[in-house]
Amino acid sequence: MDVDIIEETENPMLHRTDIRFEMTHEDATPSRLSVRDSLAAKLNKDAEEVVVHKLDTKFGMRKTVGYAKVYDDPEAALDVEQEHMLERNKIATDGEETAAEEA
Repeated sequence: MDVDIIEETENPMLHRTDIRFEMTHEDATPSRLSVRDSLAAKLNKDAEEVVVHKLDTKFGMRKTVGYAKVYDDPEAALDVEQEHMLERNKIATDGEETAAEEA
């Protein structure tokens, strides 16, 4: 899977960079988590700092266009992002960490 960054927009108020990217892939559309890991590796960031919002693959093509937010640190992502986006990207919130520790 080859990831190319189309556009980067700094958002200093929210401690993040908004990324529009394009990727080519051999098989079916890759999972959100594999895209997140590829973007994190390309940008030299931790996977917990990258939140993939949108993946759009045109029918019959091996190209996907997407939108992601790359935060300065994981705490900024937890403060700003909605719960369902954190769940989709498998980023643990404070409540999930404490529940896991109690078990």
